[in-house]
Amino acid sequence: MNANTASVFSARTWREYGYLWVALLLAPFGLTYVILVPPLAAGLLVTVVGLFVAGGLVLGARGWGAAYRGLARGLLDEPVADPPAFVRPRGFWRSLGAMLFDGNGWRALLFLLVAFPLSILGFVVSTTFLAIGLGGITYWIWWRFLPLQTMADGSQHRGFSIMNGDWYWFADTPSRIALMALGGVVFLAIWPFLNRGFAGLFRLLSRGLLGPTAGSVRVAQLRASRAAAVEDADARLRRIERDLHDGTQARLVAVAMQLGEAREHLATGGDPALAADILDTAHTSTKEALTELREIARGIHPPALDDGLAVALETLAARTPLPVTVDVDPAVEADGGVSPAVRSIAFFTVAELLTNVVKHAGASGAYVLVDRPDAGTLHLRVRDDGRGGAVVVTGGTDGRRTGLAGLTERVATVDGTFHLTSPEGGPTVVDVTLPTTTRP
Repeated sequence: MNANTASVFSARTWREYGYLWVALLLAPFGLTYVILVPPLAAGLLVTVVGLFVAGGLVLGARGWGAAYRGLARGLLDEPVADPPAFVRPRGFWRSLGAMLFDGNGWRALLFLLVAFPLSILGFVVSTTFLAIGLGGITYWIWWRFLPLQTMADGSQHRGFSIMNGDWYWFADTPSRIALMALGGVVFLAIWPFLNRGFAGLFRLLSRGLLGPTAGSVRVAQLRASRAAAVEDADARLRRIERDLHDGTQARLVAVAMQLGEAREHLATGGDPALAADILDTAHTSTKEALTELREIARGIHPPALDDGLAVALETLAARTPLPVTVDVDPAVEADGGVSPAVRSIAFFTVAELLTNVVKHAGASGAYVLVDRPDAGTLHLRVRDDGRGGAVVVTGGTDGRRTGLAGLTERVATVDGTFHLTSPEGGPTVVDVTLPTTTRP
């Protein structure tokens, strides 16, 4: 029998009944906790600092929420997501306000308040139906052990009875005993559905009050995106600093030393031809340093972007060491086009994807499509004919974001989406959507 069917023999039914038991045991303690918060907050209002105790109780309600979410997952098969963790802001008053008015804490307190009467009602009604059902189907065993009763007419009866004045009814004949058993079967047949109804109410209550709200999820996503953007910017600055220090700076130091050597050589009356060779080497090193500086500057902001995203991507394709076809819809640059910040993200996204194609895909070519499905959306597609099997790795052994995961976070900073399709054997297709303007 399917464990999810509503029947007396269903494991799910008994887990849900177990939830009602545990909820009933926790409900008085939860209600006491709820009743404690408002008077304590009012009593400590004049002390200000004491309000941190009340704020701590509000935050403590998150622990109750976590306990009930665990019960819902374990006994109701309801995987309620955890709300975002509390983030304490800087400053005394801001920290106090955030604690006292923590939305997830107050929603957990409301859950405890509503759960008290619901757990009592659910347990009492469910247990009553279960007890009557079990008592009815086993009545034929235990009815004869009930005390014998003598009626006014002198007759003696035992068993379940209904009396109204001189009228009485005893379940002590075979037909009436069978009727009791039938009634027990009916109650047991109804009990699983009744039990599931109360469990369903707790599921709705858990999802509505203990799970994350759309606003809190959005705030958590913005915080994560902001942190990713800061780390990405820091990594870029460190890479630029490393390139300048290890490459360009070292080359310029060498040029300075070569010029100094040539000057000393000429000042001491040395061979002019040798001095000319030294100057020629310094001149070549200077041009190479300028080339490196241009490469570094291009990594910060490609000059071709000033002429539009289409020109920048065509230039990028020409520099890629495999054939790349670029198809840019003219609508991309129409009506004001795309904001500079989004153009930069789009360019570097395509650049990194093409770099991955060159390094890992084993492809013979790639195709880049850029269009605008609507006025507020920019769509990028990069497709290659390589071996496939690409995946988004959320972190390496050192815990840092690597590979495509960094791209997904960069795209998320402007509320974009990143979708990867890469079956074994290829092709690999990456679709990225970006808003045409950054949002505040």
